[in-house]
Amino acid sequence: MCNFTDQLNNTIRLESSPCRIVSLVPSQTELLYDLGLGDRVVGITKFCIHPKEWFRTKSRVGGTKNIDIAKIKALQPDLIIGNKEENDFENIESLRGIAPIWMSDISNLSDAYAMIASLGKVTNSVAESLALIDDIKVGFNKLKNSQVVRSLRGKSVHYFIWHDPDMVAGKSTFIDAMLLECGLHNLTKEARYPEVDLSSNPDFIFLSSEPFPFKEKHLAYFKKHFSESKLVFVDGEMFSWYGSRLKKAPEYFESLLNELTN
Repeated sequence: MCNFTDQLNNTIRLESSPCRIVSLVPSQTELLYDLGLGDRVVGITKFCIHPKEWFRTKSRVGGTKNIDIAKIKALQPDLIIGNKEENDFENIESLRGIAPIWMSDISNLSDAYAMIASLGKVTNSVAESLALIDDIKVGFNKLKNSQVVRSLRGKSVHYFIWHDPDMVAGKSTFIDAMLLECGLHNLTKEARYPEVDLSSNPDFIFLSSEPFPFKEKHLAYFKKHFSESKLVFVDGEMFSWYGSRLKKAPEYFESLLNELTN
């Protein structure tokens, strides 16, 4: 029997290493796969699209904010893994009688490293989690010292996550932390995900692939409002997934930043 404290400072008690896990967060689902947990994960959300084999074969328990409580209960989990921002508070509270719940709360890379290490301990995959953290750190250290980050440092950006209303990623978000890792200045001063001031004029406009799927058809609208900004479509998973996808993020960021300089 072991006690574990999550990132909301809640302590859970596990009788043994969990073998029937339900993951309610896409980026953490992918992490569990990369930690080698295989059949130990029995339930995921409909947004847990990576890895594809799990998306095809694992039981789906609704969306991140619209969880099917009955389906989760039927899976008889011994651990449920969620996130403060991505999951609905009332849904999480409704699950507390079913199984212990481990919650993450992530705003930056340090939080992500702590989450990966903690879930490594909870799932008895410590060596795998620490090796993954080391790999991620190597990538971000390389990015930090790259010529392209130095050349773009301080350039301003709006990172759009939604259209109609037009919403951007603000301060205290993981996306903001990733922009900083790229050397970019997030022009949005407000916290979380405010509606944007269309009269601003950043160097770059990032149109994310998620949660709103920006397409070519949206370019005319943004060109009208940000005529002096460079418009760029970006991979939202690379900027907002804080699990094992972070291993791929630095290479993507460097490629994206090189595109900005052309």
